Amino acid sequence: MKVISVFNNKGGVGKTTLTYHLGNALAESGYKVLMIDADPQCNLTIYSLDQEVVHDIWAEEDRFIDEGFESSKQKLGAQKFSELNGRPRSLHYLVKPTEEGTGELEHLPPPYIVNSKLHIIPGRLTLHLYEEVIASRWTNSYRGDPLAIRTITKIRAIAEQFSNIHHYDYVIVDTSPSLGSLNKVIISTVDGFFIPASPDLFSLYGIRNIGKALSAWKEEFDIIYKLISSEKRHSFPEQFVTFLGYTIYNSKKYTGSNTKWNLAQAHLKYANLIPDTIEEHIAYNLRSHLTRADLASPIGGELVMHSHNTFPSMAQYYHCPMWKVPSQRNLEADHLNTIRGASQRYEDTRRKYIDFGRDLISRIELLDF
Repeated sequence: MKVISVFNNKGGVGKTTLTYHLGNALAESGYKVLMIDADPQCNLTIYSLDQEVVHDIWAEEDRFIDEGFESSKQKLGAQKFSELNGRPRSLHYLVKPTEEGTGELEHLPPPYIVNSKLHIIPGRLTLHLYEEVIASRWTNSYRGDPLAIRTITKIRAIAEQFSNIHHYDYVIVDTSPSLGSLNKVIISTVDGFFIPASPDLFSLYGIRNIGKALSAWKEEFDIIYKLISSEKRHSFPEQFVTFLGYTIYNSKKYTGSNTKWNLAQAHLKYANLIPDTIEEHIAYNLRSHLTRADLASPIGGELVMHSHNTFPSMAQYYHCPMWKVPSQRNLEADHLNTIRGASQRYEDTRRKYIDFGRDLISRIELLDF
């Protein structure tokens, strides 16, 4: 099992759309996948689940988040708690005992089953509360405080615990565009991450910010690792996160002339600067397995590079990947003609994302050498 993340310091690059469709593509390729929504904005959850389902999940948990986990568990009683815990729960519910500093859950609730190969741990808007606790306990981790260590490795631990039960091939963690405490502990403890980037100035500066943050985070984690006992080191992955590469995503296709990657000259200018920006700002020891040719080429090449126009919004509306939108039985009358007129283009996205997933896996497999 490998835990990966799709991460960019710049918002609005289609990160969640890419994460959702990657998860579906890997599942359709035969891999078993768990998606974890660790973005407090919950966009991956909104993509994957009907609003009524999200409401039911959150409503059952409200007292545990607002009034305290242990006290709510006792008030509910053993039988009713067992029933509640036997249904899919949000990520904040799962980390709440650690947030409070109490005992861990004896039994993990099931993930939400999108389909037989694709599961999700839904997000929750209140996850920012856990980020505040991470920040407050961070300095205690240098002393090897067990609760602090548990707090900063908890989401990685959840990925591993669910994998031990459900035998996932890949866990994909969706994150916010922040460089705050929550993303620090997530990105630093996954196996690898890649950056979806728009071909513009802002993405270049986003990569620069990520590179600086990664260097600082690695230095902090290295210090913690040296100071704590060998027993507590087992809570961390064997090595700090590895950079898997980048993809240009959600860019406008330029058909006026045959340019590289079919990008307009202004976009191509920034796209060509991405490899140099990575080399300059992301430390070599985090990407040493990638050749110069790997860096020069986006993951998947042109496969998912260009904008899908309104396709992603339709996919989110119907809670299915783009290629399944035309076959939905509940298509609304206002959407019917537009979707059917473009049905082949919707369906063609499937092969592109499956091939993109295959190229990404080739990068992930380099981590084992």
